[in-house]
Amino acid sequence: MTGPRSLLILSLSPLRSDPRVLKQITLFRDQYRVITCGFGPAPDGVAGHVELDTGLASWPRDPQRLALRRYTDVYWNIAAVAQARKLLRGQQFDAVLANDTNTVPLALSLKPKHGVHADLHEFAPKEHFNKPAWRALVAPYVRWLCRTYLPAVRSVTTVAEGIAEQYTKDFGVAASVVTNAAPYADKQPRPTGEKIRMIYSSAGQRYRKIEDIMEAMRGAPEHLELDLIVMPNEPAYVAELKALGEELPRVRFREPVPYDQLVDTVAEYDVAISIIPPTNFNLAHALPNKFFEAVQARTGLIIGPSPAMETLLRRHGLGAVTADFSPAALVEVLKTLTPEMVDGWKANAHAAARELSSEHQIKGWEQAVASLFTPQEA
Repeated sequence: MTGPRSLLILSLSPLRSDPRVLKQITLFRDQYRVITCGFGPAPDGVAGHVELDTGLASWPRDPQRLALRRYTDVYWNIAAVAQARKLLRGQQFDAVLANDTNTVPLALSLKPKHGVHADLHEFAPKEHFNKPAWRALVAPYVRWLCRTYLPAVRSVTTVAEGIAEQYTKDFGVAASVVTNAAPYADKQPRPTGEKIRMIYSSAGQRYRKIEDIMEAMRGAPEHLELDLIVMPNEPAYVAELKALGEELPRVRFREPVPYDQLVDTVAEYDVAISIIPPTNFNLAHALPNKFFEAVQARTGLIIGPSPAMETLLRRHGLGAVTADFSPAALVEVLKTLTPEMVDGWKANAHAAARELSSEHQIKGWEQAVASLFTPQEA
């Protein structure tokens, strides 16, 4: 009698804190013999784990080879790729779920019996397109990687429709969408008081222009308060934000919380702000975790005019959309907020919570990986 089929989930990220990869592990660990490979210790419930040294580069840092377009050498000399290749050598897997383009060549090199599914979290060729050096050296490499290796995978998923369409347009691969939805939370909407409490949570990165969210509070009505949870990605930038916060009496900073506590934390508030300036292609098409966390928290939403978010927000009546990404546009929305309006948004979030949960969305992964084990047509 044979045991369950083996599935390697491969991601050059810290697996225990990567929400998207953790959802994959939770989904598949009871269906397959799941082995993981990534940074840090083993996630809970896996059958095996290949641990990569935290801090190893997962993208190329080889300007000379990049300039010479020696792309095969560039890839296999990425520190994390080289270590993973060494540690995985000789192991056999029935299938591989490869996260992001930087794992796809490695996954294919393992020659899993039933092939590779690629889950592409962003549109990789434009991930840092706002940086001139990246655009000149790394972007051509990433386009080569996609052009060379994506046609060899069995199936592809990504996080938003605009990104899926771009992969099809540029590389001819059919990509389906699995959003970054949060797990369903069994909650009830909390009535909104006279003071409307707002929350903004984000990575602390300058290109997100978090100061614009804060500046809007200078012109906001007195009954509004804003708390921020900002990860220390760029410590100098976060220090600047906290200094700005000292000038704004209705703005406070909270310490970051673990991912599994985030929905409960957001549920303490009435409105979540998810305004993401379109400073690069992927941000322009963003449909982020925090959008879905707000829905599960039964919290209203204020977003910028980001197409993927706006489509869902208007479809379900989840909140308001600013006219543009400026502080002034946010102020105009903030001036309209009433407890009754916010209570309506919360009720609509409650009605949409199951449809917009990860349990609904991850069926796309389940179908894709199951299809790997379906014989291909000749």
